[in-house]
Amino acid sequence: MRCVVQRVAEASVEVDGAIVSSIGKGILALVSFTHGDGVEDLDYVAQKILGLRIFDDEKGVMNLSLSEAGGGLMIVSQFTLHGDARKGRRPSYSGAMPPQEAAQRYDEFLALCKTRHPVVQSGVFGALMGVRLLNDGPVTILLDSRRLF
Repeated sequence: MRCVVQRVAEASVEVDGAIVSSIGKGILALVSFTHGDGVEDLDYVAQKILGLRIFDDEKGVMNLSLSEAGGGLMIVSQFTLHGDARKGRRPSYSGAMPPQEAAQRYDEFLALCKTRHPVVQSGVFGALMGVRLLNDGPVTILLDSRRLF
């Protein structure tokens, strides 16, 4: 499982011209699943997202987690995170989990996060989405449940 975590001042998702979800201060997490991702991968990434100390404390030091800072969590599926562009100019997406299976993992991941954090919003799996965000910092962290960066 791969995830791009962005600290945001606000974020929203639009589908067919209508805003379907939004948060204020918090984290926008773009997530992608690969073959064999299981409960351990979902749990690892959820713990990391919710535990990252990327919000400023009273001294202006990034020392607070999402729950400590009182922010929202927006989760958006993005299979292109598993794109491989090492050869040629057209990325291969063979590393991405097939859509039907990925939709199930996405729903499981949302449910897991909702049990651990009070404010969780989401995109629409498989939809063509417009994702708007105001990156705060900017702060962007890459997570992968299977390899180190």
